[in-house]
Amino acid sequence: MQTGARYKAVFELLTEIFKDEKPADNIINAYVRERKYIGAKDRRFIVETVWNIIRRRRRLAFEAGCEDVRKMLLVCLKNEDTDILFGVGEYALPAVSPDEKKWLGTLKDTPYPVDVEAECPEWLFEKINDIPLLKALNEPAPADFRINTRSRKETIEKLRREGLFFAPAPYSPIGIRTSERINLNNCMAYQNGEIDVQDEASQLAAILADPRPELKIMDYCAGAGGKSLTMAYLMENKGKICVHDVNPGRLEALKERAGRLNAGTFEKVEKLTDKDYELFVVDAPCSGSGTWRRSPDAKFRLTPKRLNELTRIQKDILETAYEHTKNGGRIVYFTCSILDEENEEVVRDFIDRHKDIKLLDLSELWKEKISGRYPFADKRFAKFSPLLTGTDGFFAAIMQKQ
Repeated sequence: MQTGARYKAVFELLTEIFKDEKPADNIINAYVRERKYIGAKDRRFIVETVWNIIRRRRRLAFEAGCEDVRKMLLVCLKNEDTDILFGVGEYALPAVSPDEKKWLGTLKDTPYPVDVEAECPEWLFEKINDIPLLKALNEPAPADFRINTRSRKETIEKLRREGLFFAPAPYSPIGIRTSERINLNNCMAYQNGEIDVQDEASQLAAILADPRPELKIMDYCAGAGGKSLTMAYLMENKGKICVHDVNPGRLEALKERAGRLNAGTFEKVEKLTDKDYELFVVDAPCSGSGTWRRSPDAKFRLTPKRLNELTRIQKDILETAYEHTKNGGRIVYFTCSILDEENEEVVRDFIDRHKDIKLLDLSELWKEKISGRYPFADKRFAKFSPLLTGTDGFFAAIMQKQ
């Protein structure tokens, strides 16, 4: 592809993504799949350019004075020779007009407002108000995997022989990490079920849940089953894990992944009736604000109305957990959110309504299951972040029903 055609593809993708209706990943994948003529080098250039602009969206819009995609693209390329990038070739964008060139010449270097500097919608910035954290959440994330073998060292060595270089994850005893791009279709260790994709914070949360084969376990918001599979691994594929999701179709991915990983026994539960679960795991639907390193477009699709809906759902789910957990059992609450109103506030509200619920000391569980220094200031709440733990933003609290 000529350079002009590449940037036209970038423009077309951004035009669709900036409607804030669908995840950028889905839009990009569909676009590339429908255009098989786009070669690997061109595809990589287009995709990387699109993600780079998404991560600079607020700053580019501020400089352009609007969210017109063409103007934002011109601002992004203002130090390049736009006469070569636009208007050259059959499939290029229209040439830069004299008026556009004049407009580009009037742009001034104006200091960004704090929310723009942090690349965060203003209403969300007011809630978070942490520029270093938001900047960290706007950087690309490394690739984290969980081992599905009994030797992390041997797994890393096997990957090295494939030409893939991993290091042990900083905290998780079952985690490995790489900064390289990994094509899973060509990775034999992945295809053979020796590793699985999972952020380190999610691994640690599953470890802290302390699953054991003798327990009656429910993974209530199981989705594609990442934590269910990790818990099965931790139990050496003994015992049974019950799984439920409001959308049963999501659990089909669990079946496929379990087959590849040769994982343990899972029982789908469409309607909860039992009230004697001993470990009730809630990976609650949430804003996903902790995953913005991987999905920076998601912050623009979140609305105050949707956030209010999510906190209501989270509270309702904890009530379901309470009803179906036996006395002496544990309720584990996770989110991939950095927002207090989805995390501590939901848990505190739950405890206020149920005096027989007690928060457990996570530092003791950490010492027992993970070892190493407990990294969080509060022993009741684990608040992972790219700044503190080098992971996605993630929240965990573990409660016992008396």
